[in-house]
Amino acid sequence: MPVKILSVDDELDLELLLTQYFRRKIRKGEYEFHFAHNGLEALTMLLKEKDFDIILSDINMPEMDGLSLLTKINEMQNPALKCIMVSAYGDMGNIRQAMNNGAFDFATKPIDLDDLSVTIEKAIEHITYIKAMQKEHIQLESIKGDLAVASEIQQAILPSIFPPFPENAHQLDIAASMYAAKDVGGDFYDFFRIDDDHIGFVIADVSGKGVPAAIFMAVSRTLIRATGIRGVSPSECITYCNNLLVEESVNSMFVTVFYGIYNVKTGEVTYSNAGHNPPYVVKADGSLRRLPISSDIIAGFMEDISFKEDTFTLEHGDTLMLYTDGVTEAVDTELNEYGESRLEALLKNTPHDGCQQMIDAVKADVKAFTGDAEQSDDITLLALKRL
Repeated sequence: MPVKILSVDDELDLELLLTQYFRRKIRKGEYEFHFAHNGLEALTMLLKEKDFDIILSDINMPEMDGLSLLTKINEMQNPALKCIMVSAYGDMGNIRQAMNNGAFDFATKPIDLDDLSVTIEKAIEHITYIKAMQKEHIQLESIKGDLAVASEIQQAILPSIFPPFPENAHQLDIAASMYAAKDVGGDFYDFFRIDDDHIGFVIADVSGKGVPAAIFMAVSRTLIRATGIRGVSPSECITYCNNLLVEESVNSMFVTVFYGIYNVKTGEVTYSNAGHNPPYVVKADGSLRRLPISSDIIAGFMEDISFKEDTFTLEHGDTLMLYTDGVTEAVDTELNEYGESRLEALLKNTPHDGCQQMIDAVKADVKAFTGDAEQSDDITLLALKRL
């Protein structure tokens, strides 16, 4: 595309001088000159054609002078439109005012066309840079919009209606929360009915952050739900999903997973832990028990691994609290970690009114600890209580 230059001057011979001097660039399609004879005529042309790049304007003109035209151009708020002002050599007061009002550069009469050529080339460099930044800004805004939609979609695929199983509301309480460190996250939670007596629940943490982790998160969540809802044991579910995730993994991505099946009648929990943080059981009397650390590796890292499973029983009033390492590894402004001991103390001292209250207490305590520090990882919690 040629550089469009609008020359504004009431001296008609300037048109001939410019077209003659820049004839080669005009013939090559590098420059495209247009001419106006006062500021009002130039303003009319600018309003009709909004793709001018450079305005070469005399300051002293009839009807609308160059300074008034410069003011109108500034109101257009187009940083890629550059103004080069022209005036008599001794007219430094007006030239200085033009520069203070945002003119890119100036030239004095009689115009040194060689010097003007250098000034135009310099303006073109600035224009090219600004247009590149504007294009990048538009692309970033588009990406930002896409990420906002992706964030809404990601939140939408996670259960958000509590209690999720109204028919069992007298038997169990469940609540969960996922707060991403970026627009989209790699953590997820889920729970689903398997049959009348069994409910599957899962919490997981994908390696990395941002869009790649979010995509791997969606794949992992779909695989675990689709497999678990068939009623297979937790070990079978994670073993099967692991082999599929290894095939889908890019850049050695993996996911830590705690998947359990809860019996709503007996309180028994059968679970497999693929390298995830061991959950806590908050007893009805306020005491705390931590489940054993998993000896199984993470999912999606190596195929043909058989994952183990274990069982425990929630007594009436007991709450199972699951979390991702975004909780315990949250840091304050001095890079001190929140840590497991702080989480344990909070769980012991928090009233056990309900799962949502317990989750809200943990989130509030983490926020109070981190203060103004930037969130470094996704924070996800899931609580299940036997009533």
